[in-house]
Amino acid sequence: MGVGSAVRSGGLSLILPYFVLYLRNVLGLSYLEIGLLSTVVGILPVTLLPIGGLLADRVGRRRVFLTAFAGEVAGIALVALFMGLRSLPGVIGLVIATGCAGTLAGPALSAYVADFSEGSERTRGFTAQRIGGNLGFTLGVLSGGSLIGLFGFAAVGFGGSALLALALVVLVVKLEPSPYELDRAALAPRTPTVQRSGIRTTLRLLAHDRVFLALCGSVALAQLTLGQWSPILPLYANTVLGVPYSIIGLALSLNGVLVVLAQAPTTRAALGHRHTTVLHIGILLYAAGFLVLALVALLPALVLTIFFVSVVILTMGENVTSIPYQTLPSNFAPPSDIGAYNGAFATIVGLGQLMAPVLGGIVLAATSDPVETWGILVAPVVPALLLSQLYVVPRIRASTNRA
Repeated sequence: MGVGSAVRSGGLSLILPYFVLYLRNVLGLSYLEIGLLSTVVGILPVTLLPIGGLLADRVGRRRVFLTAFAGEVAGIALVALFMGLRSLPGVIGLVIATGCAGTLAGPALSAYVADFSEGSERTRGFTAQRIGGNLGFTLGVLSGGSLIGLFGFAAVGFGGSALLALALVVLVVKLEPSPYELDRAALAPRTPTVQRSGIRTTLRLLAHDRVFLALCGSVALAQLTLGQWSPILPLYANTVLGVPYSIIGLALSLNGVLVVLAQAPTTRAALGHRHTTVLHIGILLYAAGFLVLALVALLPALVLTIFFVSVVILTMGENVTSIPYQTLPSNFAPPSDIGAYNGAFATIVGLGQLMAPVLGGIVLAATSDPVETWGILVAPVVPALLLSQLYVVPRIRASTNRA
């Protein structure tokens, strides 16, 4: 699974991290237009997250994941085609379609990994998957940043699609049903009505799990800040700070390298501690990483140094927050509803992610002062931490909260 995640991530990251730069530098869109379009492309995928979770629990993790992955392969190829044609509607439509496929794949993939483990072993399992994905991301963004300048967006996009097709073939051959899927298949002949009653039960369970919903709300608020990592930070670096594609690609690849090297030690350090504590530390690291960019106002000659320091701190925050992000939804869920809980978490958090580019676009359009820009964009961290600390932490079960 780690190898397949690496190749899949590499194919996607050849082109998708540079989508906003295509909008700005090829099509000439404004910051506000880019922020709004970044939100638009995420609306439909977010609405599909609950469906992805329910399908993963009822149709099967493997079947849903591989079908959705095939959609990503086709989607990236068509994105590349419309980039070559310089068709804004075509590019936007196909990025949305690709995002929808990835959305359906996400809860199924999380549930698949969770099926094989519990407790701290589950935390380690998600870490292995994340390391594989970021190894591919590192190679993808580094290659994409260099190749786009030489061959253009369309050619690099077609290359990404070919790499994704290779990963799909590997996973079709190697990926076996999870233990949950095997158990469900053995019981299916004796429980013909399990799907219909299961959905109603799942929805009631989610609606009454107030601690879980409060956790989701807290993370969604934090995502208004954390979501500036992509696409706003590369856009800000390129168009405000003047950082070229190749350097942005190098910085993003540094992000991937640091995940590969530091995620496992970070996870080991988190084991035995509370997930909520880990979450709060990660959010604060994100805030610190963005606020470092305000130093550009005082030290304009050190733009590249400040940019890379910011990327390192943000990556530390990403490594830390990924632990509760990936593990807590599965810990809250009963075994039959792991996909649904992951889908619900991703949906609510995704609403914050959707609004982050709009907020970023508005702020970038309103001010060029780095202190004002990043001071405003970090502000949502405050209510997010207060909600988590005052409501979630006192009510979450110790076994659920243990990394």
